Amino acid sequence: MEKRRVVITGLGTVNPLGNTAADSWAAAKAGRCGIGPITQFDTTDFKCKLAGEVKNFDPETVVDKKEARKMARFTLLALAAAAEAIADSGLNTEAEAKNIGVVLSSGIGGLPTIEEQHTRGEEKGMEKVSPYFVPMSIANMAAAQVAIRFGLKGMCTCPVTACAGGTNAVGDAFHRIRDGYETAMVCGGAESCISPLGIGGFTSMKALSTATDPDAASLPFDARRGGFVMGEGSGVLVLEELEHARARGAHIYAEVVGYGANCDAYHFTAPAPGGTGAIDCMKLTLADAGIAPEQVDHINAHGTGTHMNDACETAAIHAVFGEHAKQLTVVSTKSMTGHLLGGAGGIEAVFTALALRDQFAPPTIHYEQPDPECDLDYVPNAGRAQAMTYALSNSLGFGGHNACIALRRWEG
Repeated sequence: MEKRRVVITGLGTVNPLGNTAADSWAAAKAGRCGIGPITQFDTTDFKCKLAGEVKNFDPETVVDKKEARKMARFTLLALAAAAEAIADSGLNTEAEAKNIGVVLSSGIGGLPTIEEQHTRGEEKGMEKVSPYFVPMSIANMAAAQVAIRFGLKGMCTCPVTACAGGTNAVGDAFHRIRDGYETAMVCGGAESCISPLGIGGFTSMKALSTATDPDAASLPFDARRGGFVMGEGSGVLVLEELEHARARGAHIYAEVVGYGANCDAYHFTAPAPGGTGAIDCMKLTLADAGIAPEQVDHINAHGTGTHMNDACETAAIHAVFGEHAKQLTVVSTKSMTGHLLGGAGGIEAVFTALALRDQFAPPTIHYEQPDPECDLDYVPNAGRAQAMTYALSNSLGFGGHNACIALRRWEG
């Protein structure tokens, strides 16, 4: 049986660059930096001083004050992004509730809530923690609350695959529609763990940048890079079966044509040498899409700004694309947003779809000192227009998880 085609009909995001998809994309095209001093806790005794925080976010624009107190920040961010994406899609969620599902990732869930409630428990007794503590903090609650808020009764699930989770969510949703399980899916990721334990833990493992200048902190593929910058936010897409979208006259951003996911089974934090897992993952994606490496024009890379990730990902791109790698526009929007862990893949899928729509590759900002380990035609300090038909969005996660989706420019 012929597989169904899947298109993107709605986009929504709240992230360090903006609180809507339009504002975020305008900032990304302009190469603005969303990174700044941490305001969510006192960093006096911390080596890490910077993060990509969401700015001027009012939870009461999403839910009322009473309900907001029952939800962790990552869930509220996901609800805001999902509300925008669903409104953008124009889907009648009430009429089609049983045919719409949710796949929404979070890598850590409500870590700040866990910290706050543990402190409360130590002070007042563990049985005095909030009765909402467990449902606030568990990682699947953003997906569940989106389904509940919009009455979506298709499959609802949460890939918890570290930094690959958001891309896994989009890819899994794509396959659900393609294979006939749902007509539409709300998918992506959300994360908010800019907290003492979150920042402290990643600093202890020497994964975070300790730069104090926001313009010299998140430096993917640059020789000066020294770790990633924590970000927060959510990116959500509405995927829909093509004929269903056409029948209701929906606006289409791009088509999802391929998805690959695997595990390099090498180490619990480090990618396999030479990027072997990423190589296989991109090959799986190209095979699923039925396209050759030479047809790909653009990659929004995982590009964290850590030495091992960037070197391994570059090696993987060389291995898969050969000489064509020099013709690719490879960027990392994490240079502007920081790394949103389980939320990263959703936001980067939003940006990749918009790059194809506008035929414009956003910049990797602050890229000044090329690294021989990362020798590709990266976009340095300004975005550029480029003819693009196929694009990939890559994610690599702790535990050896790799995920990649392939999008095609929509031309009607």
